[in-house]
Parts: sequence; C-alpha cells; structure tokens
Amino acid sequence: MPPAPSSPASRGPSVWILGDQLLVQHPALSLDRPVILVESLQRLRLRRYHARKLVLILAAMRHYADALRERGYTVELRQAASFYAGVREHLAETGNTHLMTMAAAEYDTRQMQHRLADMLTADLGYPITVEVLPNTQFLVAMFPPKRPPKLMEPFYRHMRQQTGLLMTSAGEPEGGKWNYDADNRKPFAGRLVPPLPSFAPDALTRTAMQDVGQHCPNAIGDPLDFDLPVTHAQAQAALDDFITQRLPNFGQFEDAMSHAEPILYHSVLAMLVNIGLLEPLHMATAATHAYDAGTAPLNSVEGFVRQVIGWREYIYYRYWELMPELREVNAWEHTRALPEFFWTGATRMRCMQHTVQRTLATGYTHHIERLMLLCNFAMLAELEPQQVNDWFMACFVDAYEWVMLPNVLGMGLNADGGKTATKPYLASANYINKMSDYCKGCGYNHKARIGDAACPFNTLYWHFLLKHETRLRANPRFGPAVLGVSRIAADERAAIVAQAHTLLANLDQL
Repeated sequence: MPPAPSSPASRGPSVWILGDQLLVQHPALSLDRPVILVESLQRLRLRRYHARKLVLILAAMRHYADALRERGYTVELRQAASFYAGVREHLAETGNTHLMTMAAAEYDTRQMQHRLADMLTADLGYPITVEVLPNTQFLVAMFPPKRPPKLMEPFYRHMRQQTGLLMTSAGEPEGGKWNYDADNRKPFAGRLVPPLPSFAPDALTRTAMQDVGQHCPNAIGDPLDFDLPVTHAQAQAALDDFITQRLPNFGQFEDAMSHAEPILYHSVLAMLVNIGLLEPLHMATAATHAYDAGTAPLNSVEGFVRQVIGWREYIYYRYWELMPELREVNAWEHTRALPEFFWTGATRMRCMQHTVQRTLATGYTHHIERLMLLCNFAMLAELEPQQVNDWFMACFVDAYEWVMLPNVLGMGLNADGGKTATKPYLASANYINKMSDYCKGCGYNHKARIGDAACPFNTLYWHFLLKHETRLRANPRFGPAVLGVSRIAADERAAIVAQAHTLLANLDQL
C-alpha cells in the first residue's frame, strides 16, 4: 500500500457534519479542522420526500456553512452523488488522511460511518483514519438509564430527575405530580389562535428551493411554498414565539383537533431540533422558565417538557434498542395496501380528508392527528405497517427513521407487539367527535356503527374489537374497552362484521 499524501502540519483532521447535525457546538469542531458538508443527491432522492423537508435541509446546511465561515472555520459544502462520494472526493483533493464525524442518529448511516475507514482505505489506496464521536443531540446519552426501561413513564421520571427540570429542591416533582396529562384533554374552544411566525426566504434559501425543484421534481408539495426557519437565530425566534404565544394554552388543548386551526397551540419545533437548529435541553428549559415567571401554567409546561425530554428521548432510545429488527415488525399480521386517498385526500371521511390534504400541502399535522386519526385508521383498516411508515417518512418535514419507526410501527400501529407502547391506540368516531369539529358537516354519521351512513371508524373499530376480543381482553390497559363488545347482540355483531368486510375490500371508496 502506498504511503498517504502529506498534508500541512498545521491542519487537523477533516470534520464531516451531516445535514441533521447542524449544532452550534458540534463536538468535532475546531478552528484547525476543515469542515466538509455533503449534499447527497442519493439521499435527496432516496424516496419521494416532502419538498419543504428537502428545502429545509439544504437551506439550513448552506446557512450553517456560512455561519461557520463567519466564525473562522474552513468549510467546504459539496454536492455529490452520495455521502460516501462527497467525503472521498474531499479527502482525495485535500490529501487529508484523518476524518472526524459524529455518530448518525439513523442506523444505516451510522453503520456506514463505522465501515468508512476500510472503504476509503481500499478506495484511495492509502490508510485513512475515521474517528466516530458519540452523538450529542440526545439527552439520554448524557443520562442513560441504569436498567433498560420498558415503559415511557419511568424513563421520563428518570430524565426529570437527571435534568432537574420541574423538580423541587427536595427531589419531588413540581406541583406534587409527575404527569398532568389528565388536565390536557379539552376540545378546542374556538378562541383566537396566534399565527405561526413566518420567515421570508433569503437568496440562499431561494436557491435551495430552486434546486429541490430541479433535482427532485416528484417531491410532495411545492418547493416554492416555503417560510420555515433555516438558521439558529430563526429557530430561536420560533421557540421564543411558542413560549410567549402558544405555550400558555398548549396543555389544556394538547389533544384537541380542529379543521380551521391546524396548528392550535403546538410548537412545530420538532423539525428544527431534529436537525440541530435547536437543542432539547434548551427548549425544555425555556418552557420551565416561563412557568417560573408565571407566564405559563404547570400543565402546559409539564406537557411540553414531557414531549421533549420524555417521548422524544424515549423514542430515540427504543429505536436503538430494537433496530434493525424494528423495520420488519408486524405483530398483528396486517397486509392491506395503503389506500390511494393517502396520496390525494380524496375520501368522504372529513377528518381524514382534511388531515391528509394538510399533510400533503405542508408536511405537518400535530401528534394527536397522527396518532388518533392517521395511525388509528391504519390500524383499524389492517394496513401493512411498512407501507404506513413509508408514507409517514415521505410526507412529514420532521420525519427521520429514528422518529418514525418507533412512533408509527411501535406506538401508532402496535406492530412491535407492545415493546414501545403498552396498548394499541384505537378509537371510534365518538372520540374524534369529542376532541374535534371534524364530525360536524361530515357525510358520515358518527353515532352509527352499521348502515350506509355509519362512520367507517365506528364499523372498523367494533370489527377490530370483535375480531381480537380475546387478545385485547388480556391487555390490562385495553381490557375495559372490550367490555362493550359483550353487550352487542348476535345479529348486530354479524352486521358489523359483514359491513366491515365490505369496507375493507373497498377502502378507496370511503
């Protein structure tokens, strides 16, 4: 093997930063280390992504590169056929033989990082050293549980204790309770909702919008319809806006759904923290400061803190505990194809129509609509979990594999057999009517289980309970919901099953 090319003694190893690792304090950064960011055409085209997600990533990477240059770093932003090709070309051109990178949040990219030294050495013909640093984007790496948690609640309490957030000096939870979820189940009251802040695209972002249109013409949505934050300063402004404008009402309406107010009081910050424009502890601390200042109630602040240091961290933790087998789970053996209306919104179910159309247009809908409408329907309709997950991965701006696999396959579809969530999240139209205004004006009858006008959520819900009655009774968290099955007369049972079979055979006609 020939010797490695010589490189300037004053230069340190090259630092490869991924597009979802745009941290101000990236652990590999040092002024003597040149930085390489790769815009991978292979990754952009890996699937049919939402255009707003692609614009966000490209624009954020380009602004990040400029920000690093302003701080004195040497930065190369390279478009290449793949991540590997971009890194290889950078090392070949610079003569650097040492590469540093932070471990990826997603499984396949991290596996590639650990093979990278051997691949580059074989390809370039001289020894290449690759140092993979621990990922610092998640708090669970700083505060690992002593024993692998099987439930989110003890994991969340562990994270509260370790971070000290909403904890008293005596080590007790603020207000005497760990969880105020019971206070957060009000339907939307129709009051005025502050608008989300909008960030006008600058020249760099407009170029990213054009590039997405050119390189990914089949992307979902319109790349020219873009007003999301793309810098750390803009992300901070979005966080500040949430804390002052929507956090005070976030808690009580956290589970509400509204066709007229798609955002309600949600933060819409996941897409920013997932690429490093915000950091989780900073977000959660900002919320607790609002509680300390008396500008946001405890139920709202605790609900947001639970999302950030509880659910988000738990989902990431479970992802790495269950991979790579998590990709293939199908505990309920569901095999039906995803209906075409998931790509068009062309359905008479008003809740699904509005939610799907909004998702296709904006790349966002809040977590209750994802869980209790989209995943709920997918579970009741016996859709193949992998097809459902592929749709979520394609359509949402905040979607990454570590986010979606545990959330969709684990929590939403219970396809992992209860390893992520202890029960299936199933509901009839009664829940949808209680927590939303979707049923008003819908052509289906939210009170009927059978008949031409019966809401498909009702027919399919009761069919699912009838079909899996024994299995569901064995689950202590779901058993009470099955009690209603015993009160259904035999003739109505037969009618529900017959109508459900017709619906399941004609999902695109709903």
